[in-house]
Amino acid sequence: MEEIEVPTEHLHETIEEQVEESIKKKERSGSMAIAISTALMAVFAAMASLLAGHHADEAVIEQIRASDQWSFYQAKGIKEEIMSLSSHPEKEARSAKYKLEQAEIQKEAKAAEESSHAHLEHHSILARAVTLFQISIAISAIAILTRKKFLWFISLGISCFGLFFFITGILY
Repeated sequence: MEEIEVPTEHLHETIEEQVEESIKKKERSGSMAIAISTALMAVFAAMASLLAGHHADEAVIEQIRASDQWSFYQAKGIKEEIMSLSSHPEKEARSAKYKLEQAEIQKEAKAAEESSHAHLEHHSILARAVTLFQISIAISAIAILTRKKFLWFISLGISCFGLFFFITGILY
């Protein structure tokens, strides 16, 4: 019986080509994963930035409201002081009325200040999230350029911390 000869001279070249092609496909899929995760980091960074800006604006508005209330409080105090120095027949009744109004105005001013502080807390937490997302995006870009996968894992870890602050800033 005659032996069948299998041509093997091109087999080695074909295997090497297949290995190289496989490596390129893996690199492309790895780069795609990095690109997609980086895009998600950018989305979260944008959302956190928008929310941080909103809370900063609200803090300023609430602080202005508090300042207005404190000015109103002082005006009532001045009126009460003037009334106490006058010889008006309703002096006692008006003076008591002004003091009651001052107490209500003081409550509103303090509530606005507390609201302003709460918005600043939200802003601060969300600003941390934005910072961490931006750092992770930069490291992710370096990972793509240098083809160092461990840098991508570091950027994912930093993103997890950013996500923690993002969720905390929303729920706080």
